[in-house]
Amino acid sequence: MMGGIFSKTIKTRHSFTPACLVLAFVLIPSLAQAHVMDGPLGGFGSGFGHPLAGPDHFLAMLAVGLWGAQMGGRSVWTLPATFPLVMCIGGVAGMLEILPSGIVQAGIAISVLALGAAIAVAWKAPEWVALVLISAFAILHGIPHGVLAPRATDPAAFTVGFVVSTGVIHVVGIGIGAALKPVAQGKLVQALGAAIALAGLWFLFGWLTS
Repeated sequence: MMGGIFSKTIKTRHSFTPACLVLAFVLIPSLAQAHVMDGPLGGFGSGFGHPLAGPDHFLAMLAVGLWGAQMGGRSVWTLPATFPLVMCIGGVAGMLEILPSGIVQAGIAISVLALGAAIAVAWKAPEWVALVLISAFAILHGIPHGVLAPRATDPAAFTVGFVVSTGVIHVVGIGIGAALKPVAQGKLVQALGAAIALAGLWFLFGWLTS
């Protein structure tokens, strides 16, 4: 009897874990936004806080780490290492204002949806395919940072800040993915990916109706 109750309790906890994690990932950046992005942009601190200030940025960068951990092998480090480097190219594109902001916002929403979906279906893409996707998404996410950088009091420090912050979020994603991967044969990681994909769909819906 006690064993049955304990088993049900464990299953209930597992069922709530993905929802609780995603709720936390959405709320934490929202709370950070109230503190980080008020007033004029500074240097490193403002740059570090910017990826944390938007749930779309945060979830996409988290998903990169989760997907890498889920695929395993070289992808654990090649995906998170590629994203911040290529994001710098997107930053330059943002400074040059190459793409309209509307297209960029739609692309960022699609990146959250696509990365979440890849995790949800446990897609083990060929490494070069994964890197091409990651690079395309990194450029899109780098553009808003590039738009903001010239407005910062110290653009160079601002740039370093958002690159470092991106790397930290990737590491968090890898850690969560590695911790959850052995649980329920990876189903928790897939559920978390599905929740991220739903968030991406919500971001895309918001863009379409704005």
